[in-house]
Amino acid sequence: MIAVSSIPEFALLGATLANDDITSRLSTAQALTSSQFNLIYNAFSFAIAAMFSSALFFFSAQSQVGQKYRLALIVSAIVVSIAGYHYFRIFNSWDEAYSLQNGVYTLTGAPFNDAYRYVDWLLTVPLLLVETVAVLSLPGTETKPLLTKLVGSAILMIATGYPGEISHDFTTRVVWGTISTIPFAYILYVLWVELSKSLMRQPVAVQELVRSMRLLLLLSWGVYPIAYILPLIGVTGNAATVGVQLGYTIADVLAKPIFGLYVFAIAVAKTKFDREAGNDNIVTHDAPELDLVPNPSKT
Repeated sequence: MIAVSSIPEFALLGATLANDDITSRLSTAQALTSSQFNLIYNAFSFAIAAMFSSALFFFSAQSQVGQKYRLALIVSAIVVSIAGYHYFRIFNSWDEAYSLQNGVYTLTGAPFNDAYRYVDWLLTVPLLLVETVAVLSLPGTETKPLLTKLVGSAILMIATGYPGEISHDFTTRVVWGTISTIPFAYILYVLWVELSKSLMRQPVAVQELVRSMRLLLLLSWGVYPIAYILPLIGVTGNAATVGVQLGYTIADVLAKPIFGLYVFAIAVAKTKFDREAGNDNIVTHDAPELDLVPNPSKT
C-alpha cells in the first residue's frame, strides 16, 4: 500500500536493477508450495471471520454504551462489514488463481485480483479516521477541518500507492511509494499529536486505553509499508507474494476489528464515567470524544 523509502534503499537501486529480473521480483508467484498457499488461504479465511464476527458484535453492542457513543460503534461495524466483503472477494480470487498440480499450486491463468484491497482501503480508511477522531476531545469547530484534512490525505495516499502496487517496474514502485508516504506520514503525525493532546481531557480509566490505542495505531499502520517494500529489499518470488499478502492481512485485522474493540472499550469506560457523574441520559458535548452527532437540544 505505502512505501517508506530511505537512502540505503536508493543506494541499492542501481545494483538491484543490474542484477535482478525486476518482473520476477514484483509479480505474483508462478508456483507455491502447499504450505505457502494454505498459509494465505487460511489467513484470508481468518480475516473474513474476524471482520464479520466483529461487525455483528459492534452492531449488537450499541445498547451497552451511552447514546452519544453509539455513532463510533456504528462506524466500526460499517468498516469491518466492508472489509469482510472485500476479503471474501480476495479469498475467492486467490482460490481461483491457483490449482494443485503434482503437489504444487500453480497459476491457473485466472488473475489474482489484489485491487480489491485498494477499493476496500478507499472506503474504510476515511471511516477509520472518522472513528479515530471521534475518540478525541476536540471542540466541534476543530473536528470538521481536521477530518477534511485527514480524509483528503487518506484518499491521496491510497490513490498514489496503487500505481506502485500494480507495477512490475522497480523504479515505478519506488517513486509512487515514496509519493504515497508523504500523506501517510502526515496522517500518522496528526493522529499521534491529537491523541496525545487529548489524554489530559480523559477520565483516568480512559487514559490508558488511549495510550494503548496510539501504539496500536503505529503498529497496525506500520505493517503496511513493510509489506509494500518487501519486493524492493530483496524478498523475491514466493516469499514476496506470501509476505505481502500476509502482511496486509495482519495489518487489516489490527487496524479494523482490534482497533474497533479499543473504541468499544473507551465507549464503555466513558459511559460508566457518565453514569457515575449522573448524566448518562443527557446528550451534551462536554465529553465529545466519541460523539460526532449534533445535539438536537442546542439547535
